[in-house]
Amino acid sequence: MPLSGSLPAPSALEAETARNTDVLFQLLTGHWVAQTVRAVAELRVVDHVASGADSPGAIADREGSDPATTYRLMRAGAALGLLTVHDGGRFRVTPLGGLLRENVPGSLRDAALVQNADGMWRAWATLPAAVRAGRTQVESAVGTDMFGYLAAHPEEGALFAKAMSNMTGLVVADTVALLDLGSARRVLDVGGANGALLLGLMRANPQIEGVLLDLPHVVEGARQAAGEAGLGDRFTAVAGDFFEEVPPADYFLLKWILHDWSDDDCLRILRTCRLSARVGARALVVEGLVGDADRPGTVALLDLNMLAMTDGRERDLAEFDALFAASGWRRTGVSPTRSLYSLIELEAV
Repeated sequence: MPLSGSLPAPSALEAETARNTDVLFQLLTGHWVAQTVRAVAELRVVDHVASGADSPGAIADREGSDPATTYRLMRAGAALGLLTVHDGGRFRVTPLGGLLRENVPGSLRDAALVQNADGMWRAWATLPAAVRAGRTQVESAVGTDMFGYLAAHPEEGALFAKAMSNMTGLVVADTVALLDLGSARRVLDVGGANGALLLGLMRANPQIEGVLLDLPHVVEGARQAAGEAGLGDRFTAVAGDFFEEVPPADYFLLKWILHDWSDDDCLRILRTCRLSARVGARALVVEGLVGDADRPGTVALLDLNMLAMTDGRERDLAEFDALFAASGWRRTGVSPTRSLYSLIELEAV
């Protein structure tokens, strides 16, 4: 017997509850979205579609995947706005999905892979325990701190370094446009991974020599990136520990470094840099700034990522100023960028 009749119109309270239920369900199933994006990236779906393999069968042939489940993945990708469907099941890449292509400007493919890979996935599962304990519980998840984990898992470590470089693209253009290096000739990128920010500044300022300091398993990738950019003759990569010693420079770059560490560790890093800086030398700190409790912004979620992964945290400007004052630096300016991050300029005093 067919269904008949219609439901009564919901009350205002019922309608509001239904809307809230829908929103909360989307929040609760955010991991579905994240892992779907990861799968689209891992199977290079958007790269294949962009190169002409615009059907599930064609992609399955290239990837060695099952055609039926490849279609289901692509259908979900279309539901997320990564793809559109045309002409009887032919797919096209949207501008949003295009950011998952490999080796294109602004690519977030490596970020999609590493943010949803085993190490970070397990670390995030400890978030309630970290909140109860007041500090990260990452060691209970992966057996060591996150940087030790990445060093012991070179594939994820390489993805992390590439993802950081790719995400740096969001701030490099703004930094190059806003930053006046003045008379600086030697610029040190402290913990700079593949050196994307430093290389961007070197391209825009042919008078500077670039030096990058990072862990031994990272620096070879930085040398390779400098060579590919045609900047190897002005670039030096140094393996070392920024807690112990950094090379001297006229200008110091600390991009996404301080948020990884506790206040005490931040002071160690800033003081080590200050020891290698003459009075009047300058530094640039690139970090997100947490807003007030009533307007915290996305950086508040980034702060929980720091809790899940590290002993660090995101900070507001007053908290940064306290660190700078205690380590021999003075803030001289702050500029927002078109991304989540702000540029904070310092001077050695």
